[in-house]
Amino acid sequence: MPSLELQALNLQIGGKQICKGLSFCMNENERWGLLGKNGVGKTTLLHSILGLHPTESGTILIGGEPLADIPPMKLASQVGILFQHELDTLPATVFETVMLGRHPHVQSLLRDDPADVEIALEALKAFELDDLCEREISTLSGGERQRLSLAMLLAQTPKIFLLDEPSNHLDVAFQVKLLSILEQKIRDQSACLLMATHDINLAARYCENIILLLDGGEFLLGTREEILNEENLSTAYNCSIKSLSGKDCTLYYPQ
Repeated sequence: MPSLELQALNLQIGGKQICKGLSFCMNENERWGLLGKNGVGKTTLLHSILGLHPTESGTILIGGEPLADIPPMKLASQVGILFQHELDTLPATVFETVMLGRHPHVQSLLRDDPADVEIALEALKAFELDDLCEREISTLSGGERQRLSLAMLLAQTPKIFLLDEPSNHLDVAFQVKLLSILEQKIRDQSACLLMATHDINLAARYCENIILLLDGGEFLLGTREEILNEENLSTAYNCSIKSLSGKDCTLYYPQ
């Protein structure tokens, strides 16, 4: 049974067609990239999968169950999302914030379960934030806040990861580390991932399958070998995209 399935999804925002008849299945251990130019609807599609934006028609299934039938707490235990914007500067510490990721799994509101604390601390350690547990969010840099958002998502232990521009504010070293961490977690948790990104090369390196959103609700969908080529990318981004093939990968760049 697919972890996530979209059936003939039609989606609009503000009278603009995002997708027409989008259907695909995302299974355990799969990594999908969601590409397209600014304003084409990548974020709206992610929000719709989580039920944060209404669809015109079509069906979204999570673990074989219609999205509309899943209680909010159960949905939060199965699907986690990294939003594009930074964490709000709430009066909370780094540790208090990452513990919010455990909320869907909490058995008691009276005390923190040691198992939840351990999971939260492991997530902070993965993103090198374990020394900042008592720091207020307001004192963090943009990169540190992004890593905290990722740690909170990791602590949530979802079966489906939805990521909106996960490399925002991250330096090159942490971009590489992010991919390694997520790849390991997806394998360990038999999870799957859908990542919206402007970085074609990040998607090409990390995602086996690609959804490329085009104007007018059109799209291309398939393996990265099928979708990522100069013709498709130039059409999607309305500019000339060239490729350079190396020993281990192909790089894409605007001409």
